Amino acid sequence: MLDPTLSGELDTVPRYDRFATVDEVHESLTALAAAHPGTATLRRVGTSRLGEPMLCLTVGEGRNHAIVAAGPHPNEPIGGLTVVHLAGRLCADPDLRGSYTWHIVGCVDPDGTRLNEGWFAGPYTKAHYGRHFYRPAGAEQVEWTFPFSYKRAYFDRVMPETLALMRLIDTTRPTFMTTLHNSELGGVFYYLSRPEPALQAVLTALPGRYGLPLHAGEPEHPAITRIGEAVFLSPRMEDVYDYTEALGQDPTPLITGAASDSHAARYGTLCMIAEMPYWIDPTAGDTTPTAHVYADLVRTQAADLRSAHAVLDEALNGVAGDVVSGSPFLRASRHFIPLLAEMATAGEQRAGAPENARQATAAELSSRRGLVHSYRLRFGGMLLRALEGEVAIGNGTPSIRRHLSALSETYDEWCADAEAGTPSQTIPIEHLVALQYGAVLAGAAHAAR
Repeated sequence: MLDPTLSGELDTVPRYDRFATVDEVHESLTALAAAHPGTATLRRVGTSRLGEPMLCLTVGEGRNHAIVAAGPHPNEPIGGLTVVHLAGRLCADPDLRGSYTWHIVGCVDPDGTRLNEGWFAGPYTKAHYGRHFYRPAGAEQVEWTFPFSYKRAYFDRVMPETLALMRLIDTTRPTFMTTLHNSELGGVFYYLSRPEPALQAVLTALPGRYGLPLHAGEPEHPAITRIGEAVFLSPRMEDVYDYTEALGQDPTPLITGAASDSHAARYGTLCMIAEMPYWIDPTAGDTTPTAHVYADLVRTQAADLRSAHAVLDEALNGVAGDVVSGSPFLRASRHFIPLLAEMATAGEQRAGAPENARQATAAELSSRRGLVHSYRLRFGGMLLRALEGEVAIGNGTPSIRRHLSALSETYDEWCADAEAGTPSQTIPIEHLVALQYGAVLAGAAHAAR
């Protein structure tokens, strides 16, 4: 059961009919600072690569510091609404601030977030989401471009946005930090930088308030450690490296930099990420064994990923001599499409492990199929945007137009398959915001104790 005070706070979340744009988040934080001059201060903590300001609202004067940052991945906009609601409540209620000084960053990747705003107002179908989707190439993601050095991997190409978040961490040495992510389809799950059983109990109770399942399917990567029901240790690039190396693959193509929680670890910060999906998957928490052998699921997923790679790679290579823009969609395509082949190889190699000769659960079955749908729509959608961008600037060569037409036809088939193959009931946005908001309050309160 949730604490009555926390339950009461969840009830303060209003109804939303769409996600907030970068401008709307910044306007809301600016208005709060103006309305609460003795309580909140707004400052610019950095500048994006395209010149966008990165704004941080600081509320309170407690001895502990908390960082709450929205938009670490630009296709994950729940956090924009969460930080605005959190900031408003902290300004209005001194008791809610607790022993903290709160540092609330409106968006750490404003450039990338703007490239997703085409789907923020709906309709919330997988097809519409995929056609307006953008995720930066690995070396351009704020969350994965902190300095990293391990074995043969080395990364120090820190972006301005990453540097801004690094400076904020180093200046405040936070007791608690969360970057506000979210997933797409499945159940709710969490990442913690260390096991915290009392906090885990609160976090896993939150989704039930809204009838949402906990994630019982696949972790986002096989190297990730589960520490409780729907709770995992924060991913570490060292673990990804070692896991990939043990499979006989070269880990370096998969490695960029470390994450923000790795940087904050030097200060003993409790870091938390609350992941919740846009769409309900009723089997996400179903651990009932199925008739499928788990090893066969791994092989099938690998085959599907390899097939998707073949389609996308043919189009990407087919226009390689014609494209001129160097757009972010093209850079992202060049990064992610080869990774599909790497993932397929990893699946093929691990399928034969003795521990995989077991029955798969219903949650594992749906999460493996869902990942294939997600990657086809994500990466296919970005490549289509890249080709459409070339045409839009007058570079519609016969090759670009031919591959755009062929890929569009295949992409329509992928969209129909995704809509038919997995549930598409959209979770109310206010429930997602309330879950994230509640997790932030619970995590901060626990860390302060």
